[in-house]
Amino acid sequence: MEHIKQHNVHSFQRNGREIVVEGPVPSSLLQSYHMHPDLDAFRRPNEQHEALVEISALAEGRIILAREGQTIIGYVTFHYPDEMERWSEGNMKDLIELGAIEVADEFRSYGIGKMLISTAFEHEQMENYIVFTTEYYWHWDLKGSGLSVWDYRKMMEKLMKTVDMEWYATDDPEICAHPANCLMVRIGRNVPLSSKEQFDKVRFRHRYMY
Repeated sequence: MEHIKQHNVHSFQRNGREIVVEGPVPSSLLQSYHMHPDLDAFRRPNEQHEALVEISALAEGRIILAREGQTIIGYVTFHYPDEMERWSEGNMKDLIELGAIEVADEFRSYGIGKMLISTAFEHEQMENYIVFTTEYYWHWDLKGSGLSVWDYRKMMEKLMKTVDMEWYATDDPEICAHPANCLMVRIGRNVPLSSKEQFDKVRFRHRYMY
C-alpha cells in the first residue's frame, strides 16, 4: 500500500511566542530537533525522541509535531498497531493507530492539540485509512490538568471529533475495564467495504455483539 505523506507547515503566535506545527516530519529533519523536558508522559524525553525518529522512518509512520525554534513542544504519532495487540489481528494494511498525543505543560492552553490533529488530516492524506485511537484513563494527566476522569474523557472526545473521529463500541477487555475508556475511529472516504467488515471482526471477538 502506498502511504502518501505530504509535509505541511503552519505557524502562529501565542503570547508573543512563535509556534510551528508541521508534519508528517521525516526522520532526518526530526533528528535535528530536541524534546522539551516536560514531554515525559510515556518515556524520558530523549528516549521518546528516539521513538519518534523510529516511527517517522516507518513506511506508514507519521509524526506531526509542534515546536518553538528547535524544541519539540508537542507531537502526535500514527503507525500500524502493535503486533501484540488485538488491533493487529486483521493484518489490515489500511488500519492506522493514532498512538500518542502529548503537549508540554506550559503550552497546553495554546490549542496545539487541535492543530496537531487537524494538520495530520490535511489534503486527504488519511482518506485511504481507518484511523483509530484507544483512550485509557490511566494514561491521562488527571493530576496536572485538574480534571475529573469524566471531564478529561469529554476533552479527549471533543479533540478527536475535530477530525470526525467517532466513538465505536468494542468488546476489547482493556477498553471495557473502565467506563471512561473508549475507542474512537475515523473511516476515510476511500476505505473499501471489505476493510470496514474486517475491522468489525477485530472490534468484536464475540459475533453476537454486532
